[in-house]
Amino acid sequence: MREFLDRTFHLTDTSIRIEVLAGLTTFMTMSYIIFVQPAVLSTTGMDFQAVLAATCVVSAFGCFLMALLANYPIAVAPAMGHNFFFAFTVVAGMGYSWQIALGAVFISGIVFLIMSIWGVREALVRAIPDSLKRGIAVGIGLLITLVGLEWSGFLAANPATLVTLGNLHHPEVWMSAAGIVVTCIFLVRRSRGAILAGILTSTLLGLVFGIVRFHGLVSRPPSIAPIAFKLDIMGALKLGAVPVIFIFFFLDLFDSIGSLIGIAEQGGFMRNGQLPRAREALLADAIGTSVSGLLGNSPVVSYIESAAGVAEGGKTGLANIVTGLLMLSGLFFSPLAQMIGEGYKSASGLTLYPTVAPALIVVGAFMMRNVGRIEWDDPLEYLPAFITIAFIPFTFSITDGIAFGFISYVLLSLVSGRHRKLHWLMVLFTVLFVIRYAAL
Repeated sequence: MREFLDRTFHLTDTSIRIEVLAGLTTFMTMSYIIFVQPAVLSTTGMDFQAVLAATCVVSAFGCFLMALLANYPIAVAPAMGHNFFFAFTVVAGMGYSWQIALGAVFISGIVFLIMSIWGVREALVRAIPDSLKRGIAVGIGLLITLVGLEWSGFLAANPATLVTLGNLHHPEVWMSAAGIVVTCIFLVRRSRGAILAGILTSTLLGLVFGIVRFHGLVSRPPSIAPIAFKLDIMGALKLGAVPVIFIFFFLDLFDSIGSLIGIAEQGGFMRNGQLPRAREALLADAIGTSVSGLLGNSPVVSYIESAAGVAEGGKTGLANIVTGLLMLSGLFFSPLAQMIGEGYKSASGLTLYPTVAPALIVVGAFMMRNVGRIEWDDPLEYLPAFITIAFIPFTFSITDGIAFGFISYVLLSLVSGRHRKLHWLMVLFTVLFVIRYAAL
């Protein structure tokens, strides 16, 4: 078995134990999607339990694809943000049925697939300047931290300043604080399993406070039949629905690229500014999105929560195999996974996730290290990088952050007379970004 794993995943600079721990850590930080996803998509009339089952299946499938095609510890699952666009914009706002929305997801996945086979998406990764790649990584780190602070209760909404300090007397804040402290102690002592230890600490305190509820260990897997293969492709191809396909395509393209670059920069996977096996990684995402549409789910992307597993030392696809198997286990052990990933309704009415919040907050610190690699002596490099860093968390969108980074980089290159260094794909997507914002 050891020889087989060595041949398949090239475990030269790692070990089975480290990869298993990394895969488990990634699962722990992203397991919330098993329950958040059906909560969102069921607002369209889709069956809650069927969406839960589909989420487990498509996530596992995407993780296995990424492991076997690209050998990266980067998990794949339905994207937060895309699910809200699916449910609240396409269905609730535009009035399309969830079946047509699924058709749009499937078609956008086929477009991704064609682009991946042709290498267009891989070429785009190569076309992005190093400063923007590092800015994307830092911006995503800040976004992850912002989400973690919100989910922990450390931050609260404020009509005057948008956000403010939360109520530090609430038990969910104590839970997250304890998890952060334990994680930091493990990190300072250079101990493995720091992030996992923090999650377990928060979970145990949650049980004591009565915030985390024990639902049991096993349950019968729910049926996927109510939503599987119910997509309406012809309805999605109608003229009015074509923009929906384009937006799904746009969101998935840049969220995936942003997450891949961010995690690759943090994990040291980049080589001379390039991501090896980028085509295979993007192909896994493309196939995963098409299958997701077939089985009844919103688009899948490379999951930024994988940064938690990478921070634990994950380097190969073996970690992804572990994550995928654990996602499948959600079909059978959904009560146990729900205990960790379940949201908690705070006194203010917000849904918090204090058990996984410490991991997100600390991972943000890991990804901040990329800021030191930006060329701070060249305004053409550091200004677009700074704009990217600022816009990703403040707009709460990886895609918008990348868009304004692209636009500023191309504009500054043109006015400074350094346009020769621009890759044509940078110019093309900058034009598309401008058109997109002009049409909003």
